[in-house]
Amino acid sequence: MCGNNMSAPLPAIVPAARKATAAVIFLHGLGDTGHGWSEALAGIKSPHVKYICPHAPVMPVSLNMNMAMPSWFDIIGLSPDSQEDEAGIKQAAENVKALIDQEVKNGIPSNRIILGGFSQGGALSLYTALTTQQKLAGVVALSCWLPLRTSFVQGAISGVNKEIPVLQCHGDCDPLVPLMFGSLTVEKLKSMINPANVTFRTYSGMMHSSCNEEMMDVKQFIDKHLPPVD
Repeated sequence: MCGNNMSAPLPAIVPAARKATAAVIFLHGLGDTGHGWSEALAGIKSPHVKYICPHAPVMPVSLNMNMAMPSWFDIIGLSPDSQEDEAGIKQAAENVKALIDQEVKNGIPSNRIILGGFSQGGALSLYTALTTQQKLAGVVALSCWLPLRTSFVQGAISGVNKEIPVLQCHGDCDPLVPLMFGSLTVEKLKSMINPANVTFRTYSGMMHSSCNEEMMDVKQFIDKHLPPVD
C-alpha cells in the first residue's frame, strides 16, 4: 500500500458509541488536517455512525506560490475559468474511493456512507460521488465547487448516484470561494442528478468557514439519510 499517499498519516476518527452501521467520510480544506473537522463532527455525532476525517498529502500548491501544504490536488487559480489539475483530481478521487472500499470491507455498505467535505475537500467529495460506481447515501458539500465541471456530459449522469441526496452549504460573504460558485454548482448538479434531492443552504454573514446553524443542518441531513438500523 506504500504507493497510496492517503495511507499515512492515519485519518482522524470519531468512533461510533456502539456498533457502527454507517459512516461519514469528511475531507478537509486546503492547508488543513482532519483533526478540526473530526472535533466538529464529534459535536453532532450519532451513536451508530463512525466519522472518518482523512488528512490530505502534503504537496506544493501553485495558488500559494508553490508552498508545500496539505492538499488533495493542486489548485492553480480560484476563478471559474482557471486551469485545473485534472490528473491530480482524478487520482485524489481514486484514493477516496479506496477509503470507501475499506469501510465496505469493514462491514459498512457503501449506501450507508455519506461523503462530505469543506472547500477543496467538498469539491473532491462532489466529484467522487458523481464518478464512482459505489452507491452512496449522500454528499455534504460545504463552501465549495464542482471540479472539472466541463468534463461531465450535458444532462443526467448515468451512474449509480443519479438519485443521490446532496446538501450544499455556503456563506453569503465568502471572499475565497464566492457564493456565485456555490450557486453555479447547484445549478449544474440539478442538471446531473434528481434536482429534488439537491438542497442549497446559505448563511447570512458567514465567510469561508462554518457556523453552528450550518452544523445543525449537516446533523439533520446525516440523521435523515443514515438512520439507525436496529
